[in-house]
Amino acid sequence: MFTGIVTSMGTIVSITDKGDRILRVGADWDCTSLAIGASIAHSGICLTVLSATAHEYEVAASAETMRVTTLGGWQEGSRVNLERALRVGDELGGHIVSGHVDGLASVLSVEPVGDSHRVWLRAPEHLARFVAAKGSVALDGVSLTVNEVKGCDFNINVIDHTWAVTTLGALQTGQFLNMEIDMLARYVARLAESENNDR
Repeated sequence: MFTGIVTSMGTIVSITDKGDRILRVGADWDCTSLAIGASIAHSGICLTVLSATAHEYEVAASAETMRVTTLGGWQEGSRVNLERALRVGDELGGHIVSGHVDGLASVLSVEPVGDSHRVWLRAPEHLARFVAAKGSVALDGVSLTVNEVKGCDFNINVIDHTWAVTTLGALQTGQFLNMEIDMLARYVARLAESENNDR
């Protein structure tokens, strides 16, 4: 589990296809402290550590992961948001994030507002009902609050700090972001469906 609070940006150092796709990631952590088998969120995608050296580590991604996330488009030099798994007792500064991407949101517009940026996005139609004003959403692994919702479209406000320390600072219109809906919204909707089916 994760919180959507990005602690570092990593760089894709190399990509090798060996059945699964093997990615070597450079990070400013002491990567020797990473346990083999540890989970790390990469722009919202939970991947498992296979090996590690001082400032690099390897993870694997399946064909299914590449199909349903932005990972299939990553290249050497691509920047990714990194977050290590939540430990018992850690501060929960964002919201509960699983690292399982539900779909891709497309960026419709990016507008500076004061020191922040207002970003309008379009959710896939099957996910739009889970997006609520003042609710949470994870975009490329970043925990964000939804401001407004209009059908499948919604907007978020990205403060200057988040803009500077995550990949959101390079957002462009037409770009796709890994989207994970709020876990609470998912279960509330499921509960409502069950109640309706029981009537």
